Amino acid sequence: MPRTILVIGGGPAGTYAAIAARKQDPAALVTLLTREACEPYEKPPLSKAVLLGSAQPEDALIAGPSGVASHGVQLETHAHCQTILRSERVVVLEDGRRLPYDALVIATGAVAREIPLLPMKMPGVHYLRTEADARALKASLIPGRRLLVVGGGLIGLEVAASAAMIGVATTVLEVAPRILARVCDEQVGAFVHAAHARHGVDIRVGTSLASAAPNAGGGFTAATATGDQLIADVVVVGTGSKPDTALAEASGLKIDDGIVVDARCRTSDPAIFAAGDVGRFPGPDTLVRLENWKHALDQGDVAGRNAAGADVAYSAVPSFWSEQYDLYIQGVGWPVPGSTRVPRPLDGDRLLVFEVMDGRIAYAVGINVQRDLAAVRRLIERRVPVDATALADPAQPLNAMLKR
Repeated sequence: MPRTILVIGGGPAGTYAAIAARKQDPAALVTLLTREACEPYEKPPLSKAVLLGSAQPEDALIAGPSGVASHGVQLETHAHCQTILRSERVVVLEDGRRLPYDALVIATGAVAREIPLLPMKMPGVHYLRTEADARALKASLIPGRRLLVVGGGLIGLEVAASAAMIGVATTVLEVAPRILARVCDEQVGAFVHAAHARHGVDIRVGTSLASAAPNAGGGFTAATATGDQLIADVVVVGTGSKPDTALAEASGLKIDDGIVVDARCRTSDPAIFAAGDVGRFPGPDTLVRLENWKHALDQGDVAGRNAAGADVAYSAVPSFWSEQYDLYIQGVGWPVPGSTRVPRPLDGDRLLVFEVMDGRIAYAVGINVQRDLAAVRRLIERRVPVDATALADPAQPLNAMLKR
């Protein structure tokens, strides 16, 4: 009998898991279950090209133009999974269907972290997670209107950049002392902050929202904790997300800020795997959870292959990227407390900063240095010893360091 593999979640991790499972075992019956009504699509364009009107979600399908069917995967849309009956190896859908499995991959991703002052169902308030969210937000971003973005992380700043380019007056509130504090150092954050200021975006750091109320004639009046009043026509909340573990938790799987998995993406149930934003896996020192596009693809691939009988460990070097105006912001590696910061002086609109620990690059973040960071990724993956003086010298090619 052919192996039956179910994958729950139509994001990048789930889609890559389904494709990888079918590739690993061409005889397997692989079904991808998604709550959405459409073919799985890439999420990064939602806060950029889709808002700018230069692309539609369906222009960037994760599985390619022909969809998952071209990879031998059956797609079930509007598939709301209600229960996992582990003892029977059955997934029960809300419509009553019972789907048996030999192996199951959970890739339910993350859900937006809602703030009580701005609930998701409040008119004019937007949380950006799906193509429907992006379409609704785009319709609200009209030149001359006023936008308030709550949260100065990657998503919030990408929305702010897109809005500013459209001609929407934009204000960003960030509770931390600087933007992008989770992913980059002060120098890189200041560089990005300055780019937003040049485009007219008002970023207020060290500022929290104290109140927000809809106006009778439309729009909002908001107040910060310092007493400043803000008037906005549209509000976007980008205050992070949390793993969507409800289904897994109800089924009794081990949960700890995500579904706990081993290096092979296997959960506490040997027949069930998990990958992407929802998974908590062994990092360099302890269990970690990552939320970024490349991690979801890479870990989804490993989970799918192992669900189909392979025995592969997930050991990818994490990375992220963001586009804001003409800035291409990237980070690669594992930030390590106590590492030595080594900046590499570059001209123009380029930046590159390394974090070095025990003579090796642990992490690097840069702006408009895609080729350099491709070399850095290989230096990290191969654990190549580096000289901090050479790293700080832009005349020393990073590719040459790979030959040592």
